[in-house]
Amino acid sequence: MGIHTKSNKIMQIIAHTVLFIVSALAVIPFWLLIASSLSDAFDVTKSGYQFIPKNISFEAYQYIFQEWTQIGRAYGVTVLVSVLGTVLSVIMVSMLAYGLIQKDIKGVNAVFIFVLITMLFNGGVVPTYLVYNNLLKVKNTIWGLILPNLLMSGFTVILVKNYFQQSIPEELIEAAKIDGCGHFRIYFKMILPLSKPILATVGLLSAVSYWNDWTNGLYYVTDEKLYSIQLLLNKMNENILFMANNSQNMMGVDMSNMPSATIRMAIAVVAILPIIIAYPFFHKYFAKGLTMGAVKG
Repeated sequence: MGIHTKSNKIMQIIAHTVLFIVSALAVIPFWLLIASSLSDAFDVTKSGYQFIPKNISFEAYQYIFQEWTQIGRAYGVTVLVSVLGTVLSVIMVSMLAYGLIQKDIKGVNAVFIFVLITMLFNGGVVPTYLVYNNLLKVKNTIWGLILPNLLMSGFTVILVKNYFQQSIPEELIEAAKIDGCGHFRIYFKMILPLSKPILATVGLLSAVSYWNDWTNGLYYVTDEKLYSIQLLLNKMNENILFMANNSQNMMGVDMSNMPSATIRMAIAVVAILPIIIAYPFFHKYFAKGLTMGAVKG
């Protein structure tokens, strides 16, 4: 009995050590990112990025917030796109997953195969651009930032489908049908309330996808009023690099001392901070949703 207890303690120590190392590997890059953004540009140029800044400087953030009017508008666009896109994506993914668990509907297996195919193949950049730009006319509209990512991926559909099959008894759905409930009533009154973990998981994945997306803006948006925060910060980064590489501009002002390295770090902090703040509120659902949804039905 004593040997068994000692063995369990050793396994716990090993498990905790491994988890600590993995957690440190996840946290250390963020710490370095924040520390670098608060470092003096001359220290970074001379000594490289360090975990503890020699001299704390807010020069990089001051440079960013000089353009706060434009950045604030970009944040508003990103929040609108993330919220609207996430809500629509969760509804569409869950509706499709609910349809895929219906055994009495013909063609369900064929639809499921099409979902699997999307995980392996796609139309490519040029055909996708032509469809959204020429057919759906999303150029320079807010939908250009929403529609391309709306269904996210077949992976999320399969996660939700498996969760429905594993966590919601089929007898419960059949009983609701016997009582006269239609599919929409079952979906809104029964499926959604019982699926909070997986819906929160899909919602978080979708929100992160929308928040971090800048390629759709690059393809479909040229109007600066519709710039998302990621696209705007990417443009700012390009401008900073251009000015730093061309130290003598047309006015003869020396731009070589611009803190371009620290500004890039500050841009990354500004871009990821809201997601880091939001994640703890979804964490309790995230692990459960992924675990249940990953079980093969």
